[in-house]
Amino acid sequence: MDIKLIALDLDGTLLNSRGELTPLTLEALALAAKRGVHIVPSTGRAFEGMPEAVRTLPFVRYGLCINGGCLWDAQEEKAIYTAEIPFDRAEEIFDYAERCCERYGGMYDCYVDGWGRSDRRFYDHLTDYVDADVAGIIRSTRRPVDDLRGYVRGLHHDIQKIILFIREKEKHDLVMEELRETLPDMAVTAAIPCNIEINNKEANKGAALRILCRHLGFGTENAMACGDGGNDKTMIEAAGLGVAMANATQEVKEAADYITLSNDEDGVAAVIEKFVLR
Repeated sequence: MDIKLIALDLDGTLLNSRGELTPLTLEALALAAKRGVHIVPSTGRAFEGMPEAVRTLPFVRYGLCINGGCLWDAQEEKAIYTAEIPFDRAEEIFDYAERCCERYGGMYDCYVDGWGRSDRRFYDHLTDYVDADVAGIIRSTRRPVDDLRGYVRGLHHDIQKIILFIREKEKHDLVMEELRETLPDMAVTAAIPCNIEINNKEANKGAALRILCRHLGFGTENAMACGDGGNDKTMIEAAGLGVAMANATQEVKEAADYITLSNDEDGVAAVIEKFVLR
């Protein structure tokens, strides 16, 4: 297989459980890039919200960001493709998110204009809603505002993504099911066990991967995609070689062509060694 592009989810895939890019995995990425392979982070975050250790790699030019809602060219500093939630529709989804959080004890926030925004009533009490590790991710990717709904209305922009956080699994799964039934025109996925991510139906990692491959002049049969969470499933299905981590969800493993080691065992390095460097 002639792999020309590797799309990599971050949390639970490229990064270990401590959020680190290990030396072994970094070396594998660099060797693949030296052979002309495009290394493409694929994340629910905005490009600027990626860990610096990934974002500033000299061979990283493109990012599949915000679950595919933004295909970013860092060299040109512009989006190649976007798919956002229309402002009026976002207002309705915010109303539903508010009711869900009141009922089930969760919180919500959003991405708008390339960055995460969180209502201060949630941001100042994150560990009431999520565990410490997730709270750390939220703090590193969001900026607090005193009134999120008021802030968004003031911008009157389309929204890139709306995210709910429900800590208890039974309640989380119930809300996920309700959202998929209530919002058939939206893409509803989960990146980590406690979150629910709502994007434009056209915003998914698989669609963005297809667009990027076409932009670069080859097909998805020349792409490898690695992931672990529900929001990775579409790109794993779209890629010529879809790879699930050993720590991936069952639905991702079932969609994959190959299962590698876990993110704490340098699974990305192992699969690059096997299918690219050899």
